[in-house]
Amino acid sequence: MIKRRYISTRLLESGMVIDQSIVDGTGRVLVARKTPLDDYIIDGLRKLNITGVYIREGEEELISTDIEISPETLQTIEKLKKVDRTKLQLSESVKARVATGMQFMFNNPKDAGCIDAAKSISGELMKTITENDAVAVNIDALKVSDEYTFKHSVDVASMAMIIARQSGMSEKDVQQIGVSGLLHDLGKSEIPNEILNKPSRLTDEEFEIMKLHPVKGYNLLKDKPDIAPEILMGVLQHHEKMGGNGYPLALPAAKISPYAKILAVADIYDALVTERPYKKGFSPRDAVEMIMAMTEDLDVNMIKMFLKSVILYPVDSVVNLSTGEVAKVVENNIDYPTRPKVVTLAAGKVLDLALDVSCASIIIE
Repeated sequence: MIKRRYISTRLLESGMVIDQSIVDGTGRVLVARKTPLDDYIIDGLRKLNITGVYIREGEEELISTDIEISPETLQTIEKLKKVDRTKLQLSESVKARVATGMQFMFNNPKDAGCIDAAKSISGELMKTITENDAVAVNIDALKVSDEYTFKHSVDVASMAMIIARQSGMSEKDVQQIGVSGLLHDLGKSEIPNEILNKPSRLTDEEFEIMKLHPVKGYNLLKDKPDIAPEILMGVLQHHEKMGGNGYPLALPAAKISPYAKILAVADIYDALVTERPYKKGFSPRDAVEMIMAMTEDLDVNMIKMFLKSVILYPVDSVVNLSTGEVAKVVENNIDYPTRPKVVTLAAGKVLDLALDVSCASIIIE
């Protein structure tokens, strides 16, 4: 059975297996979850002033899902089940219009119609969000293109709009942050293709060139008519960090725009869960836990709004618990997306992973 334990980095030993991912201020993964630690990694964690990490202990067990569920357990599940909040879903016709607009924007970044295309797409997203009263986002359902930059921009825009709506922003701001999200990577149209589409991890020198894209995007957009300053600041500042160690301007938290603070969360989350030629995507749960740990880089309030905007384990999902039990999700907790209420299938036990103190050591595998 796998158990998770928090341990001071002073006490780490070679051979221990880390049960969380360590990322730097740009969202790049330094140590992946489930990595066996060695002296070199342990020394690196200490030099980063990381005081403690979660480690994994024990061995994974094969869990059979062929479980006979008693009538009493089925009754408990039906009695406790609460429908999830509405997720943003795009119809195929909307996806087609969005894909066409994105293609135009990135093929014609200097064209005045680029802004109109972004506003039109944001309007489509806003209409769908409003009609469905969507308060959560399902990244898998948003795919509008196999082209990473197109898909990423729509994912980030959609998620940012949901977060903005969750935080109580006006409809005007929600739609404008959608425009900013759609345009946030426009500067990549001026990054050399051999860097932009490199099928392996960028070198430090190549990464420095890639880091120019916020300024390039800002310069492409700043003289265009009918573009709000807030949209421009979102494009320019979406890689700034609360600790002043972001780029391109290394701004302190007080000078980073609200749009950029939201876009930074959405941008990093989508980058983490998306598979690229040089890396596998992280699971949504691992990505959420990584976002939760980035309080020095991301705005804490926007992290909270983000957590209220994701559903990791939809109601009726069957999950494996670290206790070795199999359970069905019956209710999600809006403040703790990694810890829903579940009912174990074999014994019919009700476990509120977020609120029951007795469940503190139990996690979903």
